[in-house]
Amino acid sequence: MPLDAICLSGVVRELRETALGLRIEKVQQPARDQVVLALRGNQKLLLCAGASQARIHFTHVQRENPAAPPMFCMLLRKHLQGGRLTGIDQPGLERVVALTVDITDELGERGQRRLVLECMGRYSNLILLDGQDRIIDCLRRVDMEMSEKRQVLPGLFYHLPPAQEKADPLQTDREAFRRLLSAAPPDREDSAFLLDNFFGLSPLVCREIALAGALEDAFFAWQEAITSERFTPYMLVKDGKPSDYSYLPVRQYGNCMTGEAWEKFSPMLDAFYETREQLERVRQRGQSLQKAASNARDRAVRKLALQEKEYAQTQDRDRLRIFGELITANLYRMEKGQRTLTAQNYYEADSPEIEIPLDPLLTPQQNAARYFKRYNKAKTAEKYLTEQMAMARRERDWLESVLDELSRAETEQDFADIRRELGEAGYLKASAGGKKEPKRGPSRPRVFRSSGGLRILVGRSNTQNDRLTREAFKSDYWFHTQRIHGSHVILCTEGAEPDSRSLTEAAILAAWFSQGRDSGQVAVDYTQVRNVRKPNGARPGMVVYDPYQTAYVTPDGALVKALAEK
Repeated sequence: MPLDAICLSGVVRELRETALGLRIEKVQQPARDQVVLALRGNQKLLLCAGASQARIHFTHVQRENPAAPPMFCMLLRKHLQGGRLTGIDQPGLERVVALTVDITDELGERGQRRLVLECMGRYSNLILLDGQDRIIDCLRRVDMEMSEKRQVLPGLFYHLPPAQEKADPLQTDREAFRRLLSAAPPDREDSAFLLDNFFGLSPLVCREIALAGALEDAFFAWQEAITSERFTPYMLVKDGKPSDYSYLPVRQYGNCMTGEAWEKFSPMLDAFYETREQLERVRQRGQSLQKAASNARDRAVRKLALQEKEYAQTQDRDRLRIFGELITANLYRMEKGQRTLTAQNYYEADSPEIEIPLDPLLTPQQNAARYFKRYNKAKTAEKYLTEQMAMARRERDWLESVLDELSRAETEQDFADIRRELGEAGYLKASAGGKKEPKRGPSRPRVFRSSGGLRILVGRSNTQNDRLTREAFKSDYWFHTQRIHGSHVILCTEGAEPDSRSLTEAAILAAWFSQGRDSGQVAVDYTQVRNVRKPNGARPGMVVYDPYQTAYVTPDGALVKALAEK
């Protein structure tokens, strides 16, 4: 759901308790719609003006910044970096938050700047104001052609978005509520009535109030809870993934979703949008890679199906040999021009009669030779197809592993590694004009620390999986899910025998970073690195191992976060 005005007021109240008075040490813009203010005390304040993800909250998610900061980021650094955050305000029930920053300019003069975040769906914006509320610049400029009612351009004075012609739900008394209710169409649903007449309420909250009992009593019970600032950050989870959130417990979905109450808004919003952003990054950045890998995988599957069909036909080759031998045995009673030969099949018990098709244009000897030739061809084809099917299965499995990598890719480096891997395999054409990708250093694996203090490394791509295994010590332990695609995991033992808890945690990490993440139990094979080898000519990430042991573990996202090395 978009962050509605009431939920935003709960977030603002929470931010005021922690952020006021802190100095802005860094300003970053990891994405076009996102600005991160690094505050003193290792606090990071995220302001997002994305159309479907507009919000403000503290964040602990590590975001990759572009090599060259955007112009808007440079502007914010010039005006805000080094300033002190002295105000966090929400005007009324607007989906607007204004950050007031006390600054000292390059001439040593004190002043103020305001950074305004408007959380209004596709009209969301981030606007920098001077001390007189004049617009210095904004993330999205709005001119007369885009909006006749309100322009947002450098040099203009800032004005709030036009007010909605609806009632304020926190200022409405019972008499006013009854007047509105009596004027509503009698067949109008209660939730629709609330949405029609009051601003600041989301459809989710309107439905929740309507389901709470008598509409008037439920509405004013809700009003009293909000005016008393009794907020309950609440996340809805469906199939193990965040689905929605609110500032009050949500019961309308029954058993279709589970609910989780959180102590604070910021960690809840951070967790909720981290998953959403990862899926969006995969969709946007990995779209062309996903298409290339999917098309290649589908071609490999079709090719394998044709080979398997041809292979099945070669399994009937003994019938061809028998036809040739029976024709040879009956040459004395055959003439050229026959279309069939009826003979006893002495290769079967009781020698039943069998009818053999013949080419009337060929002599009996030529018909026999033709069947022997087809038999030998099928025999040769079986060997060739067996090799080709093995190659096709390996190619299919590798392409599926690439698709699995793409589903978990998070950073630009991850996508660059996968792009390079597909390019080296011949599945991506060189970019037009011979443009080369910018040089990047070696990608870094995900790093964790077990309860026993041992480092655990998790590969992000097939090429990195190869490098991890190749560079690990022979005494380290290697983990991989059994029969399903996933990352290679290395438990660094430093030459000692690892404790059982560290082994289990490494197995859980292997299960989490695999296709089995959403399963109840996952089989994970593990062995020392000395027992893992890469066959000659194998694609990146493809290895064989023996001997090994198998652990059965349950993927645990909370444990994965707890073990992540900060």
